[in-house]
Amino acid sequence: MSVLVQDWSGASLVAEGVQGAHGGMRAEVWSDLGAVEAIWRELESGPGCLGTPYQRFDWVAAFLRGGAAAGSLRVVVLRDASGRPRLLMPLAIRRERGVRVARVVGATHANYHLPLFASREAAAIRHEDLVDLLVRVAPKAGIDLYLLTHQPRTWDGAVNPLAIGARPGANDAYGLMLGPDPEATLRRAFSADARKKLRSKEKRLIEAVGPLDYRRAETRAEMDSYLGAFFAHKAARFASLCIADPYADESIRSFLAAAADPGAGTPAIEIHALVARESGRVLATFGGAVDCDRFSGMMTAFDGAADVSRFSPGDLLLHHLVRDQAERGRRAFDLGVGEARYKSSICDETIELAEFVLPVSLRGRLYGLAAGAATRLRARIKRDPRLWALAQRLRRLRPAT
Repeated sequence: MSVLVQDWSGASLVAEGVQGAHGGMRAEVWSDLGAVEAIWRELESGPGCLGTPYQRFDWVAAFLRGGAAAGSLRVVVLRDASGRPRLLMPLAIRRERGVRVARVVGATHANYHLPLFASREAAAIRHEDLVDLLVRVAPKAGIDLYLLTHQPRTWDGAVNPLAIGARPGANDAYGLMLGPDPEATLRRAFSADARKKLRSKEKRLIEAVGPLDYRRAETRAEMDSYLGAFFAHKAARFASLCIADPYADESIRSFLAAAADPGAGTPAIEIHALVARESGRVLATFGGAVDCDRFSGMMTAFDGAADVSRFSPGDLLLHHLVRDQAERGRRAFDLGVGEARYKSSICDETIELAEFVLPVSLRGRLYGLAAGAATRLRARIKRDPRLWALAQRLRRLRPAT
């Protein structure tokens, strides 16, 4: 298994490797997003490609170009003996307390950090071979520690080699398989009692604000309107909880606008909204990363004003969104990472997540031990209702920064 590193200038830097490990595969590491675009798009458009919406080139490119990713880009490409790309993994390398840490591009804004595989067969690479590859490529890529969170243990029935033996993540995620019959999918996701309550709430909301429209941003003007409402609603919500607002960061706002732009072909993020038709008031928003098969919920917010919030506009939008995705032929729908009532109430699948930690230097090993202890503590708190309630109370006492 040979290792080739491509630097910014295009010069090839060759590192020592072992020949013949897992079928004579070799690795390339690229630092120029544009240089690897053709390889990336060819891989993700393949008929057997296995990946999540967060590994689409357009999603990652928007995140990088908006300035949301701190650190240097490294894109690992694994090729087979005949030169065909079999795996691609975008990484951001950043110094943390003097340790060069590799994390998957997207941070907590990406629910899943699965590598992009050319096929299920490619995903069947032995865990030991993949680890060996990553260790050998690390010195030339400038990596002391791989810290790859949000690794699904399985995806679409295939085992993720990075999750084998990895420690549990602090949270899991929640999903719903969609069916060809939208109404049957809704009946499975929402109980008869829940659907009855939603019909009643929708009727009363119409009485309060007038006719409603469920919309998807199809123009830049609509996208700007819905994102603007989302930012305002989220800011108010975070302020009420005394939590710093991550969406106040201009780089995150630029990323979301670029990824959701309907004028840029097929958006990497879809923005949906519940709107009062006559006033144009945006009552709730929901955004998700998308590919041809899946809608993966990234963010949601609703108008917290008393004349609207008591009618659960977010739940009304979610009900419509499930129907919309089934009608448009997507197979899967998920509500992302973390516990929430609205997630557990409609989802029938728990997506177990793991944290892959691979130190490749002494400094990386020490940092990895500390990171592991922090993950275990977060997991314990979040999975224990009493500890989580206490953490929430303490957070409200702390002023937002």
